[in-house]
Amino acid sequence: MHPAAEHSPLGKSSEYIATYTPSLLFPIPRAAKWAELGVSAQTLPWQGVDFWNCFELSWLLPSGKPVVAIGEFAIPADSPNIIESKSFKLYLNSLNQTVFESAAAVHACLVKDLSDAAGKPVAVQIRSLAEVEGQGVVALPGVCIDDLDVSISNYEQPQPELLRCDSSRIVEEQLHSHLLKSNCPVTGQPDWGSVTVHYRGAALDHSSLLTYLISFRQHADFHEQCVERIYLDLKRLLNPEFLTVYARYVRRGGLDINPYRSTDVVTLPNLRLVRQ
Repeated sequence: MHPAAEHSPLGKSSEYIATYTPSLLFPIPRAAKWAELGVSAQTLPWQGVDFWNCFELSWLLPSGKPVVAIGEFAIPADSPNIIESKSFKLYLNSLNQTVFESAAAVHACLVKDLSDAAGKPVAVQIRSLAEVEGQGVVALPGVCIDDLDVSISNYEQPQPELLRCDSSRIVEEQLHSHLLKSNCPVTGQPDWGSVTVHYRGAALDHSSLLTYLISFRQHADFHEQCVERIYLDLKRLLNPEFLTVYARYVRRGGLDINPYRSTDVVTLPNLRLVRQ
């Protein structure tokens, strides 16, 4: 468990506060988990963002009438802190009985509070339900590897030694799987995700990638660190010209978390999958 997470509201009984309380946000420094992976804030080998989507965003107009909306938040991958997910939910629920003059006022409040907690500017969008509904759901790009016939029996820790490649062939391809699962390091609850790997480098053996991803099944870590671990393991193996790892997780508590890490600055759309 991350040492800071022990003091967070995660896994504890919490009172739901319905009026604006920014102090509910609980930042967790990324540095300790980066150190486990052998990187630091000064040596990060990736660009990226953590997309958070909130489906329980609501506040009151001056008339007392409630508004519901969907919030989209982009937290820089090199921000000093992640925001612990339950504290994020508690904070968002503290807006429920709070009066704001306009959606612009809510937006300004969210930008300030989330940026303060993350330690870097957080981009915020407030979208109507109709807008998001019209967007629909999408499929992940590239080849799905989930139907490959593989065998695996060890699920406790990620096993990078399972990964194989053919260094005599250089390819560019996109692969994806919906079989990513890990567990919350505090509560033990399952985190279900889909992951895309886009790379240009030594040809990755598809079956080995699938067994490697399945080996996360009982691993306990936050979403962000799972994606960073996958990214680093593939980078070490493939020595790629280009690599992007992008995971989209099933929501819990009205929030979903979708980290991506890449060798390059890439612009990825924040579009929902069928399980989201």
